[in-house]
Amino acid sequence: MVQLPEETSRDSEAYKAGFNNICEIGKERIRRAGKKIKEEHPDAKDLDTGFRVFRIDESNYENVERAPKEWDQGQLDLFLNNIKRDRTDLDLLFGCMLSWGVQLSLPMTSEVVNGKTIYTVNDGDLVACFAENVTDDVVKAMAEKQPLRVIFRDSCFEQDADKINIYETFKQLLDWSDQEVFKNIRVI
Repeated sequence: MVQLPEETSRDSEAYKAGFNNICEIGKERIRRAGKKIKEEHPDAKDLDTGFRVFRIDESNYENVERAPKEWDQGQLDLFLNNIKRDRTDLDLLFGCMLSWGVQLSLPMTSEVVNGKTIYTVNDGDLVACFAENVTDDVVKAMAEKQPLRVIFRDSCFEQDADKINIYETFKQLLDWSDQEVFKNIRVI
């Protein structure tokens, strides 16, 4: 369902019931339909009637495009992290899914390894971690999922050598070629 957040009329029953816009009405209708289906089919205990709501927003990335003459040496550290500060892991994950053409409706799970959250989309179609200072154990846990694609945030790595090591780890554990590593792993 796609809907503009058109406001409900202040004298409408929907507004009086607490629905400020048509999107809110649509979400409630989906919730009620899911509840009714479960009530009518009690044998379908594990039926997933959940849904995701997405809103169009600006890019997850800071605008760092500038000509070299617009910078001085003191400003270079300002954009070490090119991700906007208010973005969550899920913002980054769904943004990457969109840019890679991965359907947003696919099932997703998360798990914590050594205090770092690993997101898995569709049993390994895509595996991501955006935590800082990712350990070898986290990388190995991600590789064990036999992913088709892998995403890390640049700040996951303390040093460039750590980033190079993940490429080597995936090459060894998944028997990927150099070409596959560079095609299947993204560092944002």
